[in-house]
Amino acid sequence: MPEAKGMWEGLMDFSFRAYATPRMLKFLYAVHLLAGLIAAVACVVLAFQEAPVQGLLTLLGAVIAYFFWILYCRIALEVLAAVFRMAEAIAPGREAPPPQP
Repeated sequence: MPEAKGMWEGLMDFSFRAYATPRMLKFLYAVHLLAGLIAAVACVVLAFQEAPVQGLLTLLGAVIAYFFWILYCRIALEVLAAVFRMAEAIAPGREAPPPQP
C-alpha cells in the first residue's frame, strides 16, 4: 500500500490505499495515558475532599489502577499495530483475482 505524504493526506485519502491508524498510534497512546492520569487525579482529589484516610486509600488505588491502565493501553495498541503490520505484509503478496470471462 502506498504511503501518504502526511497525516492530513492520510486522513483525506478516500480511496483507503494507505493506513492512517499506524501513524496515529503515538498520539493515541499519549491521549489515553493523559486521560487515565486526569481520571486518577480527579478521583484522588475528590476522595481527599471526603476524608484524609479515604484520600490516601484512593491514592494508593489510583497508582495501582494507573499502572494497569498503562499496561492495558500499551498491549491494546501493540495488538493494533501488529494487525496493521500483518495487513501491510500480506497486501503485496496477494495474487490478482482471476480475470472475468
